[in-house]
Amino acid sequence: MAIEADDPWAGAEAERLDAERGEAERGEAADGDVGEDAVDEDAVDDDALLVARAREGDEAAFEALVHRHGPVLLRLAGQLLGGRAGAGGSADAEDAVQDAFVSAWRRLPEFRGEAAFRSWMYRIVTNRCLNLLRARRPTAPLEAVAEPAAPEARASPARTVENLAAVRALREALGGLSPEQRACWVLREFHGLAYQEIARAVGITQQAVRGRLFRARRYLMEAMEAWR
Repeated sequence: MAIEADDPWAGAEAERLDAERGEAERGEAADGDVGEDAVDEDAVDDDALLVARAREGDEAAFEALVHRHGPVLLRLAGQLLGGRAGAGGSADAEDAVQDAFVSAWRRLPEFRGEAAFRSWMYRIVTNRCLNLLRARRPTAPLEAVAEPAAPEARASPARTVENLAAVRALREALGGLSPEQRACWVLREFHGLAYQEIARAVGITQQAVRGRLFRARRYLMEAMEAWR
């Protein structure tokens, strides 16, 4: 059940800091707002068919689900736990995703399709990552934010240095969040999940999601004051 993925952060922080330097202090978004990882209805329908076949014991169907969702789940685990896929620091992330898929295979009879398969897997992976984060506190993984991607040729040396410093500052700031705050922030800001989806993934209420996001954004705004 091998899963391959690129750097779980893939330079996303540098792009965000460059384009939206004040992102951490933005107000609450609309509840139904969904970001770049919005669910595709056709993909959900395909997932439902694959899940139905997998529940009947079709291992090839489940393998298709693993290949479809494995990379984004590995990226999520890498963002929550720190490290880069394939770079030695991703062992915990890879183990978390592998364990999550094994658990999903065993628990398929319990899956009733009330939520999308992807949302179900987000919850399983997030829970495993949260358990790992809680177990290894108070040490915070400073590698949680990878170095930004190689700068484009047109980028000025000054801007490149500034982005590198800002990413390192964000890396340290994320280490100051609680596991639940960090999970809510990553799921919202990098995976574009709506509050309802985040609540399912983390196992808390939507109101609790709003509270954790508020505290995470306030903390990051203060920690990143020099970069506003």
